[in-house]
Amino acid sequence: MLDRAMGRRDALTALILPLADRSLVLPNVAVAELIDYQPGAAVADAAPWHLGLIGWRNLQVPLLSFEAASGGTVVVGARAHIVVLNALSDDAQQRFIALLIQGIPRSCKVDNQLSYVDVPLAPLELAAVQIDEWVGRIPDLMGLEALVDPRHPPAT
Repeated sequence: MLDRAMGRRDALTALILPLADRSLVLPNVAVAELIDYQPGAAVADAAPWHLGLIGWRNLQVPLLSFEAASGGTVVVGARAHIVVLNALSDDAQQRFIALLIQGIPRSCKVDNQLSYVDVPLAPLELAAVQIDEWVGRIPDLMGLEALVDPRHPPAT
């Protein structure tokens, strides 16, 4: 995803999103806004990863836990925040998705020569990359969108 987002550019500004048990790396253009944590309004029969709906810019946006959607558990730590992500799909029913994170995202420059790391990947992770001394996971943003697409409910 990062290499596709870079196109012919030599460098891209990426954001490192801290989760409870890993960090995600995505292009900064994928993030619409960082906001303070707020609990989501409950949604009937929601999956464990669907933390409800939050109000953002006069919209109701689904709040997701990446950890729970990847087979882990929901963590709301003392430094919890929310990133609102832009939908990637042209036909997305939901234009934005909110993602629970554990801290403030950091900005970094990545070049088109990403160093991929061979580590086990969780569901909704496309790849792992080495950035400086740490490993970041590239999330499947289209997969996250599919989770909340009312036209294509996920299998349970």
